[in-house]
Amino acid sequence: MASLPIIDLDSPSLPTTAAEAVDPRQAKGTYAFVTLGCPKNLVDSEKMLGALSLDGYTLVSEPDGADFVIVNTCGFIESSRAESRSVIQEMLDLKKAGKTKGVIVAGCLPQRLEADGGLLKQMPEIDHVVGVFGRDEITKVADRLIGGAKEQRELFRPAPIRAMNDQSRLRITPSHYAYLKISEGCDRTCTFCSIPSMRGKHVTKPIEMVMDEARELVDDGVRELIIVAQDTTYYGMDLYGKVRLTDLLRQLETVEGLDWIRLMYLYPINFSDDLISVIADSGRILPYLDMPLQHINSSVLKRMQRRVNSEQTRELIGKLRERIPNVVLRTTFITGFPGETDEQFEELRQFVKETRFERMGVFTYSLEPGTPAVKLEGHLPEDVKEARRDELMSLQQDIAFEHAEKMIGYELDVIIDEEVGDGVYAGRSYADAPEIDSSVIVTGGELEIGDMVAVEIMQRQDYDLVGMVSLVDDEE
Repeated sequence: MASLPIIDLDSPSLPTTAAEAVDPRQAKGTYAFVTLGCPKNLVDSEKMLGALSLDGYTLVSEPDGADFVIVNTCGFIESSRAESRSVIQEMLDLKKAGKTKGVIVAGCLPQRLEADGGLLKQMPEIDHVVGVFGRDEITKVADRLIGGAKEQRELFRPAPIRAMNDQSRLRITPSHYAYLKISEGCDRTCTFCSIPSMRGKHVTKPIEMVMDEARELVDDGVRELIIVAQDTTYYGMDLYGKVRLTDLLRQLETVEGLDWIRLMYLYPINFSDDLISVIADSGRILPYLDMPLQHINSSVLKRMQRRVNSEQTRELIGKLRERIPNVVLRTTFITGFPGETDEQFEELRQFVKETRFERMGVFTYSLEPGTPAVKLEGHLPEDVKEARRDELMSLQQDIAFEHAEKMIGYELDVIIDEEVGDGVYAGRSYADAPEIDSSVIVTGGELEIGDMVAVEIMQRQDYDLVGMVSLVDDEE
């Protein structure tokens, strides 16, 4: 079997409040779980895992021999959908061989395909399908499968008008960090993006609900909260009539036991001076800002319907660099958007060269059925899109290496994520988000996963930094 992102039983842990509620009766059945896609999808996976655990089901590490398998899918772009279909087919092959009794598919892929006749039409061997907003009824679907129900079921719910509660999750991240989803859906109308069709309109999670979840996570050992949403800077608009991200952040800063707050998916619109001040003055909100820009040319941005132009983007970045000490900026760009000329790409290339983002990703434009960009003129060949992507990534590699070289000799706080060898650990500084950024390789002490230690940076190893423990906090 190919290597799959199957849940590792060494990672999951129910928050104490949920663990106390676990019914001690004999397990209803065993299941394996495969989670794909973004951190927002991962939160949905953890919520389903928590519900199944509380309902008496037992999670196992291998699908081979499990009563059933759940695959929580991604449907964002074609490569994601292809990966999801491949994993589903692998699980269906296990079922056909008699090594599992059933396959349940959840998440964005079935939600996206609902209007096209549904995933069951394409892959009829699937037992049950659960859409994005049906996740809280996963136990009912599992009960049907375990109970021997023969008819297939597609469980879709309309997009909620109120935020779904994400407490009592069975977390699959390491115990010291967790993703905190503060809203669902998106009101943006970017012409290349299919997320609103899958995730619905923007729905803010009330501040009180976010705070309850944050405290539950910190009580469970979390030291770093990673704030995620489809559009983080829009937080609050639908519920309160105004953006209230700064109010939320000020309250999150008061949570005892929390060390780091990391902000992801910050749309450039609504990035106010007040928000910049809150970040700049905070001792817990990291000066790490993930702000997907997609392009810099005003004409391309207009065709993308990003509602921000080149001048506004440059002005915002200037403010961030000027007002937030040691800020690290992460962004993403799309190359080969329909109609992108050589001159427009050159403007993007020069912008990357001049702005020197510490962290950057580049994606080629993906033609997504049902999105407005499909109807635009000037679709470019794949080789042109890929060549432009590769050129930007080559440029960014030099920038990233130079940034890493500048860190040599400095002392950085590092949170330890894993032991990678005897006395050798991999961790992250404030400049590194889990899974997508670099690591800091640490030696010089006996450490525990989740420790926060001061590390003197000695050298660069490709994108990673290498250092030695210079001081261990007495509390550790």
